[in-house]
Amino acid sequence: MARDQTSSPPPAVRALERLGALSLRRVSMDELLQTIADLAKTVMPGSPEASVTLLVRDRPSTVASTGQLATDLDESQYERGHGPCLHAARTGELIEIADTRTDSRWPDYLPRAAEHGNLSSLSIPLAVDEDEQVSGALNIYAREPHAFDEDSRTAATRFGSYATVAAGDLHAYRSARDRADDLQAALETRGVIDQAKGILMDRHKLTADQAFQVLAQMSMKANRKLHAIADDLAHTGESPSGNWFSGTR
Repeated sequence: MARDQTSSPPPAVRALERLGALSLRRVSMDELLQTIADLAKTVMPGSPEASVTLLVRDRPSTVASTGQLATDLDESQYERGHGPCLHAARTGELIEIADTRTDSRWPDYLPRAAEHGNLSSLSIPLAVDEDEQVSGALNIYAREPHAFDEDSRTAATRFGSYATVAAGDLHAYRSARDRADDLQAALETRGVIDQAKGILMDRHKLTADQAFQVLAQMSMKANRKLHAIADDLAHTGESPSGNWFSGTR
């Protein structure tokens, strides 16, 4: 059914469209991660703060944050060596805390979270680079209990797709800081993703966000890195096979 032209799309959809329209060639990885965190804070329920955790060989760091609450809660988990954001990063599982005051997991962390005003949370895993032992999590810390429903979980997972690519590029940049050839490769990776998005948008009349989601689905299904999928499409021009377009419109 066509959308009523007089109605505006939900905030989460508008935020995803804004992310999809960003050129990975024109913004830095840090800027993109911060934009993802800022948009998650804006559209997720529960008056939240958001952060992005990057876990490199089991050493965590916060690479984007919308406020002190998110930063403090991240660091509280790092100090203890466990917690929902680290569990999501290590296991690839989406972790939801419906109420920090009653959840029995991580008993040395959740009471502290409640004391700081975080009453529910959602940590979305980011599968960055298994070979390099790099993973992460997009963390949303709400100030209300039971803040998340199925729609907000779905939107947060789609934010996570963008955060995965940006976090991967950020790690590649940091690793290749003193190696010009590797840095050039990282820049070319972002460019080829833009090219592949453009092909899908033109050929299948998709929005930028829908085109990115198709690439993300292809990457997960084929168990290949997203930039490799994008490179194939950009250089061969062949449309993806399979039912990649369900749920993108």
